Amino acid sequence: MLQPRPSVPARCTAFAFLALSRLISDLVVPTSGGRYDVHLKKRQRVAVYWEEEVSEVRRCTWFYKGDKDNKYVPYSETFSEELEEAYMVAVTLDEWKKKLESPSREIIILHNPKLMVHYHPAATSDDWGSTPTEQGRPRTVKRGVENIAAEIPNGEPLQIDHLVFVVHGIGPACDIRFRNIIQCVNDFRSVSLSMLQAHFRKAQEQQQIGRVEFLPVNWHSSLHSTGVDVDLERITLPSINRLRHFINDTILDVFFYNSSTYCQTVLDTVASEMNRLYQLFRQRNPLFQGGVSIAGHSLGSLILFDLLTNQKGSRTTSNLTVTEEVIEALKKLDLSEYCGVFEKEKMDPQAMFLCTDQNFKEMGIPLGPRMKILHYINSKREMQVGHPHTAGGAKPGSPSQRGPGSTDDGRNGQYWDIGLGQVSANYPQLDYKPTIFFAFGSPIGMFLTVRGVKRINPDYSLPTCRGFFNIFHPYDPVAYRIEPLIVPDLEFEPMLLPHHKGRKRMHLELKEGLTRMSVDLKNNLLGSLRVAWQSFTRAPLPAVEAAGTDAETEAEAGPEKQPDTKPEETPAAGKEEAALINVGRLNGGRRIDYVLQEKPIESFNEYLFALQGHLCYWESEDTVLLVLKEIYQTQGITLDQPLPGSQ
Repeated sequence: MLQPRPSVPARCTAFAFLALSRLISDLVVPTSGGRYDVHLKKRQRVAVYWEEEVSEVRRCTWFYKGDKDNKYVPYSETFSEELEEAYMVAVTLDEWKKKLESPSREIIILHNPKLMVHYHPAATSDDWGSTPTEQGRPRTVKRGVENIAAEIPNGEPLQIDHLVFVVHGIGPACDIRFRNIIQCVNDFRSVSLSMLQAHFRKAQEQQQIGRVEFLPVNWHSSLHSTGVDVDLERITLPSINRLRHFINDTILDVFFYNSSTYCQTVLDTVASEMNRLYQLFRQRNPLFQGGVSIAGHSLGSLILFDLLTNQKGSRTTSNLTVTEEVIEALKKLDLSEYCGVFEKEKMDPQAMFLCTDQNFKEMGIPLGPRMKILHYINSKREMQVGHPHTAGGAKPGSPSQRGPGSTDDGRNGQYWDIGLGQVSANYPQLDYKPTIFFAFGSPIGMFLTVRGVKRINPDYSLPTCRGFFNIFHPYDPVAYRIEPLIVPDLEFEPMLLPHHKGRKRMHLELKEGLTRMSVDLKNNLLGSLRVAWQSFTRAPLPAVEAAGTDAETEAEAGPEKQPDTKPEETPAAGKEEAALINVGRLNGGRRIDYVLQEKPIESFNEYLFALQGHLCYWESEDTVLLVLKEIYQTQGITLDQPLPGSQ
């Protein structure tokens, strides 16, 4: 029997349907904020930015759940199709009590549309001829996703405001649970999303912000794939095998970085990986207009610091250079009213040093200010001649070495080169200029001291990065401070990070209150004893001589009172003064060292929680909130409620 040929519109519709189905089957869907791609045809979920085992993706239509299970578990797609076919036959023919056997010899019985059960297989069913009812309590089988209380996350905001690369420290594990950098950064990102909802709700509701993306940078696997592990294995003693393996895989990373051979491998890996991730991110997010920051944990922060100190080029634009260099110099000279003139002439520091008195006169600057500017220029020239900046080939320990872009005071060689003692290496350049550098549990201060750096010039700043925050736990055994290297003559505490809920921890408030009370009691007690002692030691005088000797008595008692009249300062007053200390330009004039508040249980024994203190940053809400606050502050967006004690 001849069948009529389909019409042209029908054929076009069929071809369009086939093309659409083929297109859908080959479709790649980005998920998890664009960090993974799902290939629908292959049913695979592939990581985009890092190497990870491919995971399976299922289209779920049939589920089962036992009595003790908390959620429904999906069947495989192949077996779900068999269940669907049997179900449709039963519904169409109204024939139930259907039995199906899964590939794992599990039996599913379709009693009716509302009652479908799944029986476990019995290992001895063939020998004993047991029926499904004898094989234990069955599971519940469900078709479709209706009425399933599944916790499906809402997903992450599509808008990305800022990108942060996170570099790990020594070893493949980054926390106390021996998780890798990818898993730890996932936790850090999750905490950041919750902190955005809690502290930036207004900006989110007004659609001013989206989220911050954090991407991990792994260098450990590249270092240990060079064959060094095989060489170490040959010379490692067989005793205490696990401890020696841990040392080879973790602690030796510090020695590798101080080796000229493997230091170059680490630097190249970190820089190339960050550049690769940056280019790949820009390709996948062509509308991204935000900035880029970097964060390092433990040894990773030292690697980033060395890279940043060896970057070349000016900050960003000549306007920024004018604002930061020339205008700051004019303010030091009390000539702020001429900042507009220098901005109009696009005067950067190099052009300013080339100007003569006639040039400044043509700019409309009076004689007095001209003389101040010329004297400032001449003094700077003399300092540069007296203390020239030497390259990496300078003699180690020479006081004439100075940090890149820094200037000495012209009187002594107290400022030494930031790069002093660094391993001789070819430091690669980054494809971007970081906005802020965050260091978590960082040994930078210790390494600079070991390298021979006595002081950091207050005028020194990282060549391409304007922000630097050194964040640490008070019990972290690896963390060291930076600010005492800049201001060694003053003793002051690091900035205490406020709690993310807007208060101090209770045990810290109690400790501070007791300290303040003891200081007040001590001052009052000393004052009372002083008055009693003076009245006791004062000799009785006749009434006639009393009037004449009052002045002499006060004069003799005066010098005795002076050393003891100054009361002790309370901790709160000391912290207010510490917040106003000038710690140089390494962080744009702001404080650099920030200390976390220890938990109450951690205050019982510092040594028990020392290791946890070094690995706590990934899930620390206070750390994440500081990172978000500083990042969004560069965009003019602040917290909904300012935290007490924040700078």
